[in-house]
Amino acid sequence: MQEITLLMAEFSTIKSNFKLIKYRKIVLASILIGFLTSFLAIALKRGTEHYEEVLFHQATSNKLLFLIFPLIGLTIITILRYFLFKKKKNKGITEIFETTSNRKNSLPSYKIPSHLINGFFTVIFGGSTGIEVSTVVASATVGSVTQEKENILNQHKTELICAGVASGIAALFFSPIAGILFAYEVIAKKVSKIFILTTSIATIIAVLICILLDEKSLFHAPITTWHLKAIPFFILLGIIAGMNSVYLTKCVILFKQKFNAIKKTNQKIILSAILLGISLIVLPQLYGDGYHAIKENLIASNELVLTLPVFITILSIIVFKPIVTSITLAGGGDGGVFAPSIFIGGFVGLLLAIILNTYFGLEVIPLNFMIIGMGAMLSASIHAPFTATFLACGLFHNYNLFIPIFISCFTAKIVAEKICSYTVYSYSKN
Repeated sequence: MQEITLLMAEFSTIKSNFKLIKYRKIVLASILIGFLTSFLAIALKRGTEHYEEVLFHQATSNKLLFLIFPLIGLTIITILRYFLFKKKKNKGITEIFETTSNRKNSLPSYKIPSHLINGFFTVIFGGSTGIEVSTVVASATVGSVTQEKENILNQHKTELICAGVASGIAALFFSPIAGILFAYEVIAKKVSKIFILTTSIATIIAVLICILLDEKSLFHAPITTWHLKAIPFFILLGIIAGMNSVYLTKCVILFKQKFNAIKKTNQKIILSAILLGISLIVLPQLYGDGYHAIKENLIASNELVLTLPVFITILSIIVFKPIVTSITLAGGGDGGVFAPSIFIGGFVGLLLAIILNTYFGLEVIPLNFMIIGMGAMLSASIHAPFTATFLACGLFHNYNLFIPIFISCFTAKIVAEKICSYTVYSYSKN
């Protein structure tokens, strides 16, 4: 009896030591993931912002470059894919789903440079998407590769991938809560102790790196207050954003299907570049991630008067951005619907606000509607209202609009789900 007791005590000690070793390795892995992904995300963000601005300025001076740049970007991506990245196309967040759904699957290490480099060239040469999804998949790959280095970490592949995703988003938008919520709402769909541990550590590291590198909020605007009487219009904005998100989703899926029918890669590139180039000549606001256009309109939003040219321009942006984004992705560009959703939502909010003010004399605040629209559209596009709420606030490092953003985000998500049960990401899993 005494021997059994001793054996049980010894077994308990071994079990405790194993747990301690496992948690130490998980913590160390999470720290490493946080460092690597945050540096990669910030480097990509700063490099893209700089060269996108330089090339966009060149193109506005010589309109012919709007036609040439997309051709250059898509050609470079195709050449790199053929010679460096094993002739494999990047499938965005779908790659993460395929990895987390099967324990035997993993994200190969070449996916890190593949997504970062391709995302960079897509956006700086005018591809009408953003670097967010490229960053997310590259960050997830860091988590996946880290997990493969230690057998003891194999059973926590999803949690370490989520740590990479969370820290990547946190570094891009300087919003750790948005990073964790995105990892939960879009990738993991469930919470565990290990998930909380890994994502918390990785995002804390990301925030520290952001502070160390003096990262600023993506947008700057004088957000002051909002009024209770505007709540019905925040709900209306959510409904409109939800419907627009379905339009974006359907566009991306339709154009990918149509372009997949084109067998010759060079024909696909040329067609995409021509369509994209013509669109950029007519609407230069659609160049790249479009954040330059958002910044300009944030400044002028509260003084903007609804005239026929203004109405046509904003409506054209809302209608054609999903089409141009779809052409970019279908033609081989790297990215997703993250940045386009923020962009479209901002202009949907702006148009609604100036219509309400011009025709109904309601005196709503257009700036507020732009910000709320960004969150609502993103929420509807990825079916992640909590992520979108915190991310929209994080875009400005200001939480004064938290409640109206929350209301509009949930409304948009519900409307989008009622009309269309899937997103661009979940459709690929069906």
